[in-house]
Amino acid sequence: MKKIVVKIGTNVLSRPDGLLDLTAMSHLVDQIAGLKRSGIDVVVVSSGAVGAGRAILPLPSELDKVIQRQVLAAIGQPQLMRLYSELLQRYGLHCAQVLATKEDFRDRQHYLHMKNCFLALLRDKIIPVVNENDVVAVSELMFTDNDELAGLVASMTGADTLVILSSVDGVLTGPPGDPASQVIPEIDADDRASAGFITQEKSAFGRGGMMTKFRFARQAARVGVVTYIANGKRPNVLSDLAAGLPVGTRFTARQPLNNLKKWMAYQFADHKGVVVINAGAAERLRNGVSSLLPVGILRVEGEFDRGDLLQIVDENGATLGHGLAQYQAASARQWIGEKGKKPLVHYDYLYIL
Repeated sequence: MKKIVVKIGTNVLSRPDGLLDLTAMSHLVDQIAGLKRSGIDVVVVSSGAVGAGRAILPLPSELDKVIQRQVLAAIGQPQLMRLYSELLQRYGLHCAQVLATKEDFRDRQHYLHMKNCFLALLRDKIIPVVNENDVVAVSELMFTDNDELAGLVASMTGADTLVILSSVDGVLTGPPGDPASQVIPEIDADDRASAGFITQEKSAFGRGGMMTKFRFARQAARVGVVTYIANGKRPNVLSDLAAGLPVGTRFTARQPLNNLKKWMAYQFADHKGVVVINAGAAERLRNGVSSLLPVGILRVEGEFDRGDLLQIVDENGATLGHGLAQYQAASARQWIGEKGKKPLVHYDYLYIL
């Protein structure tokens, strides 16, 4: 383990009344400092701003829920960072705040600027603490929750490990609280069957649930990041993990993708065009190293230029992956079904789900 992203969920940092659990927060910072001291780079993705705000200024219940969240986050985020800063300073470490929205990850150039900033922060005695910018993040700017943000940060920074800390011990074979439920120790990145064990319950104060964690843990593992879902309330959970002890549920990772394909792996909505391909082309893309050639294209939708992101779907409308166009939509339409033409999407710029 050389670089780790630790996502600390709302329920890990919250007491039953929704206020911050300072004891739990302090214990986690102790472990994070230990990881840093041992030579491991650490990025923290932390919820808790709304809980911190709730302790400062309780709001009337009749206030719009979105506005409540924005106000509580606005006043709670500085308090949350102050606490992290004070706790880290005990170990001679500095705290750096990074606030993000989904838009920050969509533009490739902006993405690379963010990546360079993270890498610069990790060179020194700094722990970047990342959170969604809840004050401005509404509707399409919102992440599903901080599990998605943590996966994006892990992919962007080239982390080899992502740890998603929750209030349960991992992915269970039954409902939490059921004595018969057991932790599934290991899940393959391509395993979807284990999702059948997961209930649809969401956390008491956060937006996500175990299904969301499962989804983004698999996604991170598919781009090459070993991922754990573990109980953040468990004593020494991070220290034990770094020591190689069995902790929570481990998602085994595929071979790491290159940086461009990692970026494309998380671009689900910002495509400029859609390319519908036939069954033969779909089979080749799924099963081997192959570029997307015009001979396999049935239809091209939308207007795009060279370098724009495309969504690739099969005849039934199922998304196969994403890729960067090598030429304009007009040329792609002109060459539909033709042999001997250059690829619309070269393999080097293609990500298959």
